[in-house]
Amino acid sequence: MNQIIKKIYITGYQSYELGIFTEKDPKVAVIKNVLKNQIIQLIENGLEWIMISGALGCELWAGQIINDLKQQYPEIKLAVIFPFKDFGSNWNEANQLLLQTVVGQADFVDSVSHKPYENPSQFKNHINFLLQHTDASLIVYDQEYPGKTRYFLRDVENFQKNKTYQIFPITMDDLENSVYLGDSV
Repeated sequence: MNQIIKKIYITGYQSYELGIFTEKDPKVAVIKNVLKNQIIQLIENGLEWIMISGALGCELWAGQIINDLKQQYPEIKLAVIFPFKDFGSNWNEANQLLLQTVVGQADFVDSVSHKPYENPSQFKNHINFLLQHTDASLIVYDQEYPGKTRYFLRDVENFQKNKTYQIFPITMDDLENSVYLGDSV
């Protein structure tokens, strides 16, 4: 790491993109373990704020990890920045509870648009906000396995034409290697 990363956005696959439909799926433990190791390394190198959007999957798992890590690293702060008001209100009860738990332990919660969902421009404005207010992104994503995160990466590439912005990728190989190395959660 060349520069000290103070603020990072964590994103990646949504749970359904990975075929995960329950928090008890063994894949969740693997992803959380790899995320946790990366987050700890970033914290120990000066990270202060972590932002998530609250999406099901990698983002909420990161939120859970951060809230757990606050015991060991009380200096770390979690911000949940939704793209629009009432984000997640149409989810099933279990997923809403998961979101509420992470949000309830966050240090800062807001939405970029203070209106309910109206159109895709709210997502575009949200991504622009995240890029403007973070130094880097930690992304669970692999180009060989396309998902929604590819749109964020496209915006990052455009943003990087004018500003320095780092990407810390976690690929499928990283996740598989974690399993083969016997890393435990």
